[in-house]
Amino acid sequence: MRIRLIAVGQKMPSWVTEGYNEYARRLPAGFSLELCEIPLNKRSKNCDVQRFRAREGEQMLAAIGKGDRVIALEVKGREWSTEQLADKIGQWHDNGENISLLVGGPEGMLPEISNKADVKWSLSPLTLPHPMVRIMVAEQLYRAWSILNNHPYHR
Repeated sequence: MRIRLIAVGQKMPSWVTEGYNEYARRLPAGFSLELCEIPLNKRSKNCDVQRFRAREGEQMLAAIGKGDRVIALEVKGREWSTEQLADKIGQWHDNGENISLLVGGPEGMLPEISNKADVKWSLSPLTLPHPMVRIMVAEQLYRAWSILNNHPYHR
């Protein structure tokens, strides 16, 4: 199973990269997590944010793997417990599905982009810093894997 985290933004602080990489490297080859960064268009006082969001969304859609189950991370998506996430990941793994997870930029995703997702997932009703989302998703995927494999990480 390949899980592709497609996220808007590049050049993250070192603590974000280190945190994400720590959990991504713990996952075995048969449950790989890869990061696909979409360049964030430079915002200025007079920029056309809608046009930038549309361009970023198009790039996100282009990065989705052929046949992937697409999951958009949205504040108004469904909240899952870690055990529910593990069940879903286990089902998708057993069905031979790959996954693309979409994380929008500072202004979020356009509805046209998130509506193309098979599922909308909310990590929290809180608005989270987008760099932190990368680490949280990687950690929760590792935790889900640990549940599925009776690894002691999840106690």
